[in-house]
Amino acid sequence: MRMARAVWISVATFASRLLGLVRDQLFAAVVGANAFSDAFVAAFRIPNLLRDLFAEGALSSAFVPTFAQYRQERGAEEAFRLANLVAGLVLAVVGGLSLAGILLAGPVVRLVAPGFTGDQSLLAADLTRIMMPFLLLVSLSASAMGMLNAQGRFTAPALAPALFNVGSIAVGIALWAAGAGPRAAVVGWSIGTLLGGLLQVLVQAPSLLATGYRFRPRLAGALREPGVRRIAGLMGAAVVGLSATQVNIVVNTIFASQESRAVTWLNFAFRLMQFPLGVFGVAIATVAGAGVARQAAARDLPAVRETLGQAMRLVAFLNVPSAAGLLVLASPIIAVIYQHGRFSADDTSGTAQALAFYAVGLYAYSGVKVLAPAFYALDEARIPVLGSILGMAANVGLNLALHPVLGYRGVALGTSLAAGANFAVLAVAWKTRHGGFGPSGIWRQLGRVGLATVALTAAAWGAHALLLPLAPPRGISRQALLAFVPILAGAGAYFLAARLLGVRELADLWAALRRRAARG
Repeated sequence: MRMARAVWISVATFASRLLGLVRDQLFAAVVGANAFSDAFVAAFRIPNLLRDLFAEGALSSAFVPTFAQYRQERGAEEAFRLANLVAGLVLAVVGGLSLAGILLAGPVVRLVAPGFTGDQSLLAADLTRIMMPFLLLVSLSASAMGMLNAQGRFTAPALAPALFNVGSIAVGIALWAAGAGPRAAVVGWSIGTLLGGLLQVLVQAPSLLATGYRFRPRLAGALREPGVRRIAGLMGAAVVGLSATQVNIVVNTIFASQESRAVTWLNFAFRLMQFPLGVFGVAIATVAGAGVARQAAARDLPAVRETLGQAMRLVAFLNVPSAAGLLVLASPIIAVIYQHGRFSADDTSGTAQALAFYAVGLYAYSGVKVLAPAFYALDEARIPVLGSILGMAANVGLNLALHPVLGYRGVALGTSLAAGANFAVLAVAWKTRHGGFGPSGIWRQLGRVGLATVALTAAAWGAHALLLPLAPPRGISRQALLAFVPILAGAGAYFLAARLLGVRELADLWAALRRRAARG
């Protein structure tokens, strides 16, 4: 796995996630945390759930290795023909799902958020109807991402989510300037979601055209095509596996909808946890997954093991300290980002408690994103399916046990522990079936990263404790001082400790940055 390429994807993804934070800031300021925001979050989860299940989840996992194999063995023309057959099926199947979601929005909302009553439930159904076409747009975007990633083109797919955020931000600014109330704001934000989905498709079109691909969706003969049948088989297994994750989301929403503002607090907290997950975990998984797909097609298992080992070591180097930082500095980070406009200090406290519990599972989330596609590329789909089902069962059981005691905080903790169970299944299965992660392994490096993270935690907590009595009594200056100075102190302590402990990824990271700067 090329470190420089992963760094570039991380930079592009960072830009997208940063725009996502701006989008969330606008939403928090304009809408706040209330019945309207809960209705929007629940409504958006319905097309988003299906997107994760069929588009960016199962379709990507199944399409990328099959497209890569077609291109390697049959050439670009046959690979593009396969892509157009898949595009035709996406338009037919996902279009039908979108229409069904529009027609059945009311019952679906009552299923996903039974705690909503009266006007809140009706509003959530209306917002669902507005946003259901987003599913079709993002499915087409996922197909484009798969084609580009399989051909070693990562920039446009990495930037596509940024365009989604740009569309939402533009609408959010207009709503803020117009002085929209919370109800009008969530309706406008739903329309902005569609605009962002369209931009996400369009930004990838130039790169696709440059590869020689032309969008000519077809249905005739699709089901007889061997590649389509392989994709369908892999998707079937992936849908079963990913459905466990989506069941977790539904279960979490069912529990959270019973507490006022809990759906919104959990959503903001999970999105903050996804910042390092997206910047580091998804970027690493994207590059590693494309490499593994090519190596698996060539039946080069030693190369697959080494690629996964590099990816897992990089995940530990970046995401273990990120988890510790979120855990220690949850409140000041949330305050500086969200506590503006209609988002109150009480909302900051509620969101911070959820974030602390979500952060526990960050390494496991990232590890699953790296390992699961490797099993699909090797036609061993039943392993990630088993891991996902075990994670689902653990999440349901943990919610039932923890929610009565911890409330919505138990939902966040149960989700993290369930991710850990899923990751444990994949890691043990890989070790048992394929002999580990190359000659260097991952455990020794993980121990060094853990020690460096202790230094980060001590420095960040100490800086926050020292600054707390010295900070201004209120305002953005207080929020910024209590958030950014401890972050910088923790990061400095971590990199210094990593260097002293001989963590190789630190040197690799600087070398990759220097090469990128030299080419830039």
